Amino acid sequence: MMPFYGRPDHFRLAVESVLAQDSPDWRLTIIDDVYPDVEPGRWAAAIDDPRVRYIRNDENLRPSRNYNKAIGIAEAPWLTIMGCDDLMSPRYVARVLELIERFPDADLVQPGVQVVDADGQPHLPLADRVKRSYVPRGGRPLLAAGEPLATSLLRGNWTYFPSLVWRRERMGSGFRTDLDVVQDIAMIFGIVADGGALVIDDEPIFSYRRHARSLSATTGADGTKFAQERVFFAEAAERANALGWSRAARAARWHLSSRLNALTELPGALRPSAGAARRNLLRHAMGGL
Repeated sequence: MMPFYGRPDHFRLAVESVLAQDSPDWRLTIIDDVYPDVEPGRWAAAIDDPRVRYIRNDENLRPSRNYNKAIGIAEAPWLTIMGCDDLMSPRYVARVLELIERFPDADLVQPGVQVVDADGQPHLPLADRVKRSYVPRGGRPLLAAGEPLATSLLRGNWTYFPSLVWRRERMGSGFRTDLDVVQDIAMIFGIVADGGALVIDDEPIFSYRRHARSLSATTGADGTKFAQERVFFAEAAERANALGWSRAARAARWHLSSRLNALTELPGALRPSAGAARRNLLRHAMGGL
């Protein structure tokens, strides 16, 4: 599933990376969220491959509701909600199918990811270096579950949403639209708390494009994403406590990496007109719930 609203050149590269898969066992549904330029949609609609379906929404749903539409119309038992600016390596589908077969009880697959910049060049900014420090240790591929997995995710969300493969039946009614910046970790934590398991692999078969126009990047500087994170962490701590997961509850209450992230945004909020953003960031960095 590929919700589309973004740079047409990145979109074409993303679609072409799906068409170039070594395995034939895939289907691609593009959901155009009323992108103003109709030419990318015309190009996609003209692709001569029965595995490709193009849909243009009647109205702009924005990311969360478009993701939920993707879940609602998905037909396969497993799906990826791929970013329209990201790239699959030719082995993505084949490797994911190998992992699903090897770990039939898994509900999520996190394949190996390479981070790239807007130009597609390897790129590893501080946020991604920090993320990697929270990934559970062990041989790969690794099946992780329970409190150890939940704790690692609450310390720092090391997954890459557009690369994840989800068991569709585990996604319920979809993502929370009130947490549109942290909807992925909220969904993942819910699955893990319900007994779900996640496969972690390190073969780099997906390129995640990290750039300044992403939703998390544009909502970080003014502190709005951190307000959503506080809601999520408070709820996660309560759920973990109910499960008897004391370490996970403590990780949620502290949410240290999230607070440090807020501190890194502070330099951009030092101008006189950014008083509200500065207060939001300081509140979060100090651990206020």
